Amino acid sequence: MVYDFHTHSSLSDGTLSPMELIRRAQVREYKAIAVTDHAGIGYLERVIKEVAEDCALARAHWDILAIPGVELTHVPARAIADAARRAKELGAWLVVVHGESIVEPVEKGTNIAALQCPFVDILAHPGLITIEEAELAATAGVFLEISARKGHSLTNGHIFQMARLTGAKLLLNSDAHDETDLLTPHLACQTARGAGLSEEEINEILINNPHTLLRRLPIPAQD
Repeated sequence: MVYDFHTHSSLSDGTLSPMELIRRAQVREYKAIAVTDHAGIGYLERVIKEVAEDCALARAHWDILAIPGVELTHVPARAIADAARRAKELGAWLVVVHGESIVEPVEKGTNIAALQCPFVDILAHPGLITIEEAELAATAGVFLEISARKGHSLTNGHIFQMARLTGAKLLLNSDAHDETDLLTPHLACQTARGAGLSEEEINEILINNPHTLLRRLPIPAQD
């Protein structure tokens, strides 16, 4: 059973349409997938509308919880709060912020801005996150990401240690850009083990924490 809250379609830099991405995830026996394409302010409305419509269609016909979301990417730190609020108003169930990964030139202060925003659900690949930032994540209830994606995964061990020290909650996501990036239960477990998690902690981030996040989402009753 796989829960994956960070993926990309051809609406940004992925290779598959939202519908095909969801379908291929369902065939892989995903329980839930969030389509969280990269966006800034200019095309936020278009991306969320298209993703939301495809997710609704998938939920109506296939046994998978398809979640409309967005990843705010390279948005100026001081603009993140307004962008996240706007994304939720436009119908995004889930707002991910592209954190300060060590492999991309993300503006310093992005992690803090995301963690201080009540409309942000996940801080993706936050890089060399500080203990103060991890404490803020724990207090605010923002999930920190352990990433299966090449490059972003380089700091998984550090992120886990900061979360362990502060009680911040973790999720393991694929950051998939094509079918080959999608998770399997085995890959998810191996990625978590590689970050230094115990078997109990793996169960926490692969099952318990996803359920905690799902309870926060505005899932229609019929779903």
